[in-house]
Amino acid sequence: MTETAATRRRRADAQRNLDALLEAAKAVFAISGVDAPAKEITDRAGVGVGTLYRHFPQRSGLVLAVLKHEIDACADAGVTLSATNPPVTALAKWIHRYTELVATKVGLASALQSSDTAHQAMREHFYQRMEPVLENLMAAARATDGIRADVTPADVLHAVALLCQPVPGEGPDYGQHLVAVFVDGLRP
Repeated sequence: MTETAATRRRRADAQRNLDALLEAAKAVFAISGVDAPAKEITDRAGVGVGTLYRHFPQRSGLVLAVLKHEIDACADAGVTLSATNPPVTALAKWIHRYTELVATKVGLASALQSSDTAHQAMREHFYQRMEPVLENLMAAARATDGIRADVTPADVLHAVALLCQPVPGEGPDYGQHLVAVFVDGLRP
């Protein structure tokens, strides 16, 4: 085997391990939250803890890698919803989708509200992607007098994240209910 073929094989193995780690982390985070033990993730991925730390020396890097794709998909949905719905409906549907993202990622809402520097890159990516999309949706809804003028995208992002904090004895549907009440309050 040539040195190049051996290098490619190692790279392919490394990519498979990385993909397995990301899929496992996504599943584990959905069940146990972003602070789940590393061993739970590596067992599910079928790799050793060393492989996890080789790819992600800090927990925040793993969390960002897993959530980045889902954050981007939620942000991208704004364009599709705007093109296929009236402005207020598009906004309400996007907020519902955003609520599902936050409510089903145990610990995401807390991480977004945290001042912990370990979560800084995730917060920056989140707000860079979400605020412009939400601003466009809200501007279109405001243009039809469909929502109040005194609410900002940051207000909506923070309110939903806070409303999706886990409540003892309640599931994610409870957060959806609270957000639906909030969305009703956006109307003038």
